[in-house]
Amino acid sequence: MQNAPDIILIKTSSLGDVLHNLPVVTDILRHFPGAKIDWVVEENFAALPKLHPGVRDVVPVAVRRWRKSLWASRHEMKSVCRTLRDRHYSIALDTQGLLKSALITHCTHTVRCGYAWGSAREPLASWFYDRTFTVSKDLHAVERNRRLSAAALGYSAEGLPDYGIRTPDVALPWLPAQPYAALLHATSRDDKLWDEQNWTALGKRLHLAGMRAVLPWGSEKEKNRAERLSASIPDAVCAPRLNLNEAAALLGRARAVIGVDTGLSHLAAALDVPTVGIYTATDPGLTGLYAGARAVNLGGKHTPPALEEVIAALSGLGIHV
Repeated sequence: MQNAPDIILIKTSSLGDVLHNLPVVTDILRHFPGAKIDWVVEENFAALPKLHPGVRDVVPVAVRRWRKSLWASRHEMKSVCRTLRDRHYSIALDTQGLLKSALITHCTHTVRCGYAWGSAREPLASWFYDRTFTVSKDLHAVERNRRLSAAALGYSAEGLPDYGIRTPDVALPWLPAQPYAALLHATSRDDKLWDEQNWTALGKRLHLAGMRAVLPWGSEKEKNRAERLSASIPDAVCAPRLNLNEAAALLGRARAVIGVDTGLSHLAAALDVPTVGIYTATDPGLTGLYAGARAVNLGGKHTPPALEEVIAALSGLGIHV
């Protein structure tokens, strides 16, 4: 590999998956300080790679929107492919391993790299790469991304992952001046939710410890839950609708974050905020919070953690409530 390669990373979604790919940027720049790194990402998540100072440019795609009408979106799809074709990359690296990401990778005119048949999440994706690499599926998603990149570029991924992102300097005039904890109560599936009584009891404990609870949301259903919880927790704040940069600013300034299995929990951990992840329907072993000692996973499939477990985990992170 040349001393200062031009690299295009393909990791389009979801929020957590995009965050899990950020340490790849740090790793590459550690081994190739002059590397120029671009990133193909779903338009709704375009703000995330931009948080890393090592990402030069973001190429947004809209696969989720395009699927609704391929014919109507054909010109937009062709435009993205033309952009990728016309840029002279040294290597294209698809760390997603899905057919949709492999097809995007195929638009590039360079060496296309990705997971081998037995390693890709969708094995057919491996047909679209020039070079494939075997990476164990038993590793955490962060380490799978790091090892694929290392194999493709010829270095070793060592040490703890470094997400390399910073809390954005965004004004949040509604945010309390006193210390607060962000309660990420919302997620994409009802079976991933934590009981509202637990959130209320946790919020009351935070209040007694001098911390206000801030509850963000993303949909009307989630807003209704946030309003119910904020009404039951003394001095709690139901946040306004936030974009990703504002959400990152909220999380990055928090004293602590407690969240269910959702991308924002991973964002808090990536920002090096003391974070407790609550799992009720999934196993955190392969896709849970992965950011060193300041991120703790609790629970698992059909085994939600009790309130006292969460409080004990916060205490272990130096947050006594």
